[in-house]
Amino acid sequence: MTKHNLVPVDAQLAAYNAHDVDAFMVCYTPDCVIEDGVGERLMTGHAQMRPRYAALFASSPNLHCEIASRICIGDYVIDEERITGRVPDLRHAVVIYRVDKTSGLISHVRFLRETD
Repeated sequence: MTKHNLVPVDAQLAAYNAHDVDAFMVCYTPDCVIEDGVGERLMTGHAQMRPRYAALFASSPNLHCEIASRICIGDYVIDEERITGRVPDLRHAVVIYRVDKTSGLISHVRFLRETD
C-alpha cells in the first residue's frame, strides 16, 4: 500500500462528508477527469466539478459516505462506498481514484454504480 496515495483520497472523503467544496476541490488536480463505469466523461477539471459538487452538497444536507472496503495498488485507491442522504438517491458505488505521482492529488476518477 502506498500511504501517500491515501492522503488526498481520505481528505476528499472528509471534505465530502463535511460538505466543504473548497476542501474537496484542493484534493484534485485542476484538470482531473471524472468518468462513469464505461469511461464516458462526466466532468473535466475544477470548472465543471466545483458547481456540480457545490449543488450536490447544497441539495443533500444529510449526505454522508462511508468506506465499506478499500484496495490500494500502485497509483490507485479503489473504494467501495456506502452513501446515505444523497439527492438524487445513490446508496452504493465503487470509485477508482488515480493519484498523480507528481502533484500527489487525485487526477482521475471512475465511478461504478448501480443504474436503474
